Amino acid sequence: MTSGGSGFGIMTIPVAVSRGFISREEAVERMLKIVTFLDETAETFHGAFPHWLDGSTGKVIPFSSNDNGADLVETAFLIQGLLTVKEFFDGETQDEQLIREKITSIWERVEWSWFRKNGENRLYWHWSPDKDWAMNMPVSGWNEGLIVYVLAASSPTYPVDRQVYDEGWTGNGSFRNGKEFYGIELPLGQDYGGPLFFTHYSFLGLDPRNLSDAYADYWEQNTAHARINHAYCKDNPKGWYGYSDSCWGLTASDYPDGYTASSPTNDTGTIAPTAALSSFPYTPEESMAAMKYFYYILGDRLWGEYGFKDAFNLDRRWIASSYIAIDQGPIVIMMENYRTGLLWDLFMKNSDILTGLSRLGFTVSRQSAVLR
Repeated sequence: MTSGGSGFGIMTIPVAVSRGFISREEAVERMLKIVTFLDETAETFHGAFPHWLDGSTGKVIPFSSNDNGADLVETAFLIQGLLTVKEFFDGETQDEQLIREKITSIWERVEWSWFRKNGENRLYWHWSPDKDWAMNMPVSGWNEGLIVYVLAASSPTYPVDRQVYDEGWTGNGSFRNGKEFYGIELPLGQDYGGPLFFTHYSFLGLDPRNLSDAYADYWEQNTAHARINHAYCKDNPKGWYGYSDSCWGLTASDYPDGYTASSPTNDTGTIAPTAALSSFPYTPEESMAAMKYFYYILGDRLWGEYGFKDAFNLDRRWIASSYIAIDQGPIVIMMENYRTGLLWDLFMKNSDILTGLSRLGFTVSRQSAVLR
């Protein structure tokens, strides 16, 4: 079991119920089984989950020799999902009440402030019970980790303050960019924006519409990033076969030689459908063109039992056989957010989250209008 990918999968359950794919009763039964396992069986370290754990015993499966304990980023992705479905399962039946109680128990046990590593004004990604802080990887922006600091500040039991966010995440503003790429100004992060999952993972529940702080407007940030990624693929400076205005999307995925985080500065000719499809809120026309290309042109070479396969490289005549949770989940979630705002609305109803955002200096202007 992957903890972060499970968080993404959990968030698809309200979508499935809302669209009539499964009944609410089926969803309740599944969620109660999941949260009971996470609350009572899964191994945690200072309340945080490992990246991988055994789905039967709950014991950690090492991700690497030094990464055999807590993974705070994966934990954040899981908690984001749990808090979202907690708002969805708001009924008064015994099972729905129990789901909420167990999610609250899991949420309140995560010792976010402990991951400051001896009180530093930053959070650390990993901790191991026998290797301690050997991974030595701060969670520093700009990348997929914003949700870690939002949740840490939102914790009712182990919160962090704004100084940890300002120094640890933003580097006191040093994560700003401000340059233009293809005529599009990029507020934050590395040149060309990096892999597109930066615009997805933290924003599956955290609503970027009208979300801003001292550093950026996050709708502008994510939209600029997605548009730059599309413009790069359309420009195709490396001349890869297949790239076009309707065949685009660079992000982390499988590729012919293993796994890589593709971006304009790490372009191997590999397109991952999740990149464009999970960007529907930011680039609806470009994402729709990509979806039609993937489905109608590549057809059943790319489409399979669980939707689009993870990635393809037409230059090397390669199509993945895999489906990866952290790529499949965001497609469902972000397409639904584009259509109805469902997951954004659920997550942003949580009072702890609104408290945490305020603590970090965010301005949140609730927007009920959907994007289409």
